[in-house]
Amino acid sequence: MTDTASHRPPASAIALASALQELARADRLLLALDFDGTLAPFVDVPRGARALPESKAALDRLEHLPDTWVAYVSGRPLSSLETVTEADEDALLIGSHGVEIRFGRDGVSLDLSPEEQETLGRLGEALQALVDAIPGTKLEIKPVGFGVHYRLVAAERGPEVGARAREAAAAVSDGLTIRDGKDIIEFSVRGANKGDGVERLREYTHATAVLFAGDDVTDEDGFAVLHPERGDVGIKVGTGETAAQYRVADERAIATLLGLLAQAREAHTNSSTD
Repeated sequence: MTDTASHRPPASAIALASALQELARADRLLLALDFDGTLAPFVDVPRGARALPESKAALDRLEHLPDTWVAYVSGRPLSSLETVTEADEDALLIGSHGVEIRFGRDGVSLDLSPEEQETLGRLGEALQALVDAIPGTKLEIKPVGFGVHYRLVAAERGPEVGARAREAAAAVSDGLTIRDGKDIIEFSVRGANKGDGVERLREYTHATAVLFAGDDVTDEDGFAVLHPERGDVGIKVGTGETAAQYRVADERAIATLLGLLAQAREAHTNSSTD
């Protein structure tokens, strides 16, 4: 593992393995996981993304263990997250960076105010006009905002697209929540972040320890609410500065770690019932 871009020295692979062994012994364990770029490789057609089979198998094992919860925390709209995770009715889902929440069969209504609805309409018109003017960009409609994708635009033009999108959005409102991600910039009329989502999940499950893993800059809000001194573990996937204690290279590394965690958690559970 390397962490040359991080503002903290890297923790070793041995330290991460030790942390996972300790995590497996938690009284109540919550796994809160980003999806794209963490469990699933990025694809050009977002609805076609799926978790790597090894990750899916490990998560299936974990969520069937006592006092163990698996949750997905994503910038995707809840409807999209439900599809790509192949979630059942009991799944714990945080969508739209914490704005949308579905704990089992119960969701949370957005209930946008008339002012928010009016701003959302004007924002969509402004960003659609921008996307129409820049080949290779795409507008994603989200429950409380929009995302301007520029993955298919030449890399050197990415900053220009982001700047022009900010200008277009600023002409609509100066009260928007703005998030930069990997080849996307998002604008929302209501603020929330993945840290809020992790905290809601912790409260709901009464978890005594949390594993949060993510690859994007928006996942830093999730890492920020972790408590390593209490046994929480944060894992950054890929490069970039991070507040996470640990770093792995890619989605396949996460799949391997989840398999190890499932094995350790099963062993702990079995020993506790002997």
